[in-house]
Amino acid sequence: MLEEIVIRKANIADLSALEEVGDRVFDHPIKQNRAIEFLNDSRHHLFVAIHQDKIIGMASGFHHVHPDKDPALFIDEVGVLEKLQGRGIGSELVRSLSEYGKKLGCTAAWVITESTNTAAIKAYKKAGGVEDGGSFRMIELKM
Repeated sequence: MLEEIVIRKANIADLSALEEVGDRVFDHPIKQNRAIEFLNDSRHHLFVAIHQDKIIGMASGFHHVHPDKDPALFIDEVGVLEKLQGRGIGSELVRSLSEYGKKLGCTAAWVITESTNTAAIKAYKKAGGVEDGGSFRMIELKM
């Protein structure tokens, strides 16, 4: 099946397909205004996996710069339709997003996930990721 899947960078023409797949691949239903903003932002990137003209998976991220560091790619979210998970689609999406980041001059890509999310950890490692062995804690500031 992987040979029948096209992985590419999403663009504004994909908006209706993104809305259609919604929270089956993303965490929540698509907000059209935010999707348009995201797709038009040159530092935000969304790669989609397409099978038979339908989005079946995605990987999103953004590249950032900092006064004392080279550009880096933060992989924000990866999702694949539940019935298609475990087939390497997520890994290929992460690999494609990372390669794109490299073309943009990013010297590293990073992602954070829960230690219990074994499927995500497996996908990130399959895409070439290496665990750093640390014990990060995420702190959320409500706005």
